[in-house]
Amino acid sequence: MNNKIIRLLLCLILTIGLYNCHQKAISDQWQSLFNGKNLDGWIVKINHHELGDNYANTFRIVDGKILVCYNDYKKFDHRFGHLYYAKPFSSYHLKFDYKFTDQWMEDAPWYAYRNSGIMFHSQDPKTILKDQDWPIAIEYQILAEEKSGEPRPTANVCTPGTEIIYQDELYDGHCLGSSSKTYKLDEWVHGELIVYQDSLLIHKINGDTVLQYSRPQIGGGVVEGFDPSFKIDGKPLKSGYIALQSEGQGIEFKNIMIRELE
Repeated sequence: MNNKIIRLLLCLILTIGLYNCHQKAISDQWQSLFNGKNLDGWIVKINHHELGDNYANTFRIVDGKILVCYNDYKKFDHRFGHLYYAKPFSSYHLKFDYKFTDQWMEDAPWYAYRNSGIMFHSQDPKTILKDQDWPIAIEYQILAEEKSGEPRPTANVCTPGTEIIYQDELYDGHCLGSSSKTYKLDEWVHGELIVYQDSLLIHKINGDTVLQYSRPQIGGGVVEGFDPSFKIDGKPLKSGYIALQSEGQGIEFKNIMIRELE
């Protein structure tokens, strides 16, 4: 074995050792983002409404869970909504549990059926215009089974106003599917998101890694009604806000925890 190979092996062993020590050092530093009682620490932004207007009580607390609910709606009318945690994050490990409800707004777009998501590395909600449909962000897309026996993976990635690198190439689509199983509408699912600024992003479902990609950046299309000064194509996304999505399909969230990584 030559000296170059020995040096590489030593570097690898050292890197693994440092990583394990670091993981151990932060293992108990989980923070709950949701107190189970109210929406303190969260900010609502719904399309066609001003910041802070929780139209028709879209985001509400029921039995210690955050519920996306449309009981007080007459029509959905493209009211895509997001509930933002008020603090931005950069490198972190996020975990949460979700379950879809059977509530569906029939005038919502077809693609939103049994579809929700968690936005991250999002622009500041204060910079989102009244009639901007989605934030410029990366989305951890959540899906449930649509037709029995047909695969429909969850924990995919979508890119409203953004782009990613996948397998060393700029991904040219809007959504990229994961390798997860398909889950029923009324099944609780445990999701995880691990983010290292703009270097590596990992999606997990029920403990299994189902998608990895890198270098999120501003770019692409899909988002409408935004302030052009905030869409600087090619700008790396190293931090941003986390938000729960409402787009016509009922869903519940609980056990929303985060651990910041250095």
